[in-house]
Amino acid sequence: MSLYKNLFKQTAIYGLATVLPRMLTFLLNPLYVKVLPKGEFGEVSIIFAYLVFLNVALSYGMETAFFRFYNTETDTKKVISTATLSILCSSLIFLVLGILFRTTLGNWTNIDPKYILYTVLILVFDALSVIPFSKLRANKRPMFYAAIKIGNVLLNVCLNVFFLLVLPKLALGSGGSFWNAFYIEHFQIGYIFISGLCASLATFIVLSPDYFQIKGAFDAVLWKKMMGYAFPILIAGIAFAINEHFDKILLDRMHVPLSEIGAYSACYKIGMFMVLFRTAYTLGIEPFFFSHASNENAPQTYATITKYFVIFGSFISLFVIVFADLLKQVLVPNADYWDAMKIVPLIVLANFFLGIYTNLSVWYKLTDKTSIGAYISLVGAAVTLVLNFILIPYISYTGSAIATIAAYGTMMIISYHMGKKKYPIPYDFMKIFSYLGLTIVFSALSFYVPILRDNYYIKFTLLIVFLYFIYFNEKETLLRIVKRK
Repeated sequence: MSLYKNLFKQTAIYGLATVLPRMLTFLLNPLYVKVLPKGEFGEVSIIFAYLVFLNVALSYGMETAFFRFYNTETDTKKVISTATLSILCSSLIFLVLGILFRTTLGNWTNIDPKYILYTVLILVFDALSVIPFSKLRANKRPMFYAAIKIGNVLLNVCLNVFFLLVLPKLALGSGGSFWNAFYIEHFQIGYIFISGLCASLATFIVLSPDYFQIKGAFDAVLWKKMMGYAFPILIAGIAFAINEHFDKILLDRMHVPLSEIGAYSACYKIGMFMVLFRTAYTLGIEPFFFSHASNENAPQTYATITKYFVIFGSFISLFVIVFADLLKQVLVPNADYWDAMKIVPLIVLANFFLGIYTNLSVWYKLTDKTSIGAYISLVGAAVTLVLNFILIPYISYTGSAIATIAAYGTMMIISYHMGKKKYPIPYDFMKIFSYLGLTIVFSALSFYVPILRDNYYIKFTLLIVFLYFIYFNEKETLLRIVKRK
């Protein structure tokens, strides 16, 4: 049981470093909804979608490769130096190319070149922080990790609030004096990216001492091995980016109005509560998987962890969907955006499926068959693209939401069936399936049945029934934990 307590502790600390910043970032969603028209919010969402793709490309799987080789190589200093110098060189090349071709990129994407410049700089500083952050996790320094992550987002949020709310009032009330020199009218989108740039720069400055403390040399042989491990993860990352963010780009390319993309993107944020749990869990679980791979009872441990992920994830998913209409009052405080609320349950469950897939994918990471993960992710990306192309012309962004849940569901099923043969893990399939199935049924009833959607007595009852179902199935384990205490 101490093993699970240690995992819970790691997940809780890294969860704080991930969930709290994401929750602070949620404050930006209502701010943008209030300040930006739907069309401009849609434009910001499209730029952020490109940012995600390029973030994946600039880290090119090196973070996961770093963990793998840090735990297997005897010379950890060489692993650190090789990974750090690799990211440094690729980031500098990208910086030069991005600055030189920003106008061309702007014409191709229909994005203002000055926004291209801001995003290039953000991407470079974020990429240069990847290995220093990974080093903190590998060296078990979660508190410092958390402090930097939270500080980054606090600075970003504060600057957004200042530029979008405070500065305009100061400029208008100053009679053309000091603050007018800093204020640019109709420049809200620019201020959003300047805020992100300042936060990324500050984070890099804090982590930059790592670049002056490199003690090993660049090892070309080790780098080739790391890239061989990382490349399939890069492909998988691009595929994931397609599943999560390409819909905004594709909606724009298929001439869906920016106002609809803005409404979709704003309501999409409500589904991000499940992303918070999944991301925090992933940060804690990835080092754990690798460090316990040699244990004799590792398969049983992974099976137990997966079951409890499904339990917690099921409850979080159902809770968010049941109270989605209350959450929208806080996260999307503009009724003009609410016509996209119908996609919220689909996005919540899609991210839950992705979390389950993360658990099921342990077999190919531990057996160094990361190429399998890339193939599975490509299948998911293919499902996303095909369904988007088919559905968007008929049902607009709802088709994108359906494509997302279909893609992650497909990946989850494929990984489970392949893992049974390659790395057998004794999952408690019946319980996992029952929790997942009940979550889907209760979610559909509480959100899509009109007579139930506004009746919180019934919806709260569904939550209680679900909790009792968990207790009934897990009471022996729960009682054992209580007795230990």
